[in-house]
Amino acid sequence: AQFVESGGGLVQPGGSLTLSCEASGLDFERYPMSWYRQAPTKERELVATIYRLSSSADYAKSVKGRFTIDRDNAKKTLSLRMDSLKPEDTAVYFCNTRWDHFDWGPGTQVTVSS
Repeated sequence: AQFVESGGGLVQPGGSLTLSCEASGLDFERYPMSWYRQAPTKERELVATIYRLSSSADYAKSVKGRFTIDRDNAKKTLSLRMDSLKPEDTAVYFCNTRWDHFDWGPGTQVTVSS
């Protein structure tokens, strides 16, 4: 499987961004899908997960109420709407399956700074 993330950039605190992930080489609709992020000098962390039928999602405490994960099974895409961004959200963001990860994509850089 391959994942290609996009949509990152530089945004001021309080701003918004929407990230996208295009998936290929897997039966996308079968898998719970997640967004992860890795800040400099820190380990990669789980940000949000959406389950197969988009009926439920889980979020890290640090982003709950600010981020929204969504998926389009027909297009094999995953998205992450990020509102009320904070400097501590600065990281490279990746998408992958929730468990039994495939190879990681290049990620997309999100920088929150004034």
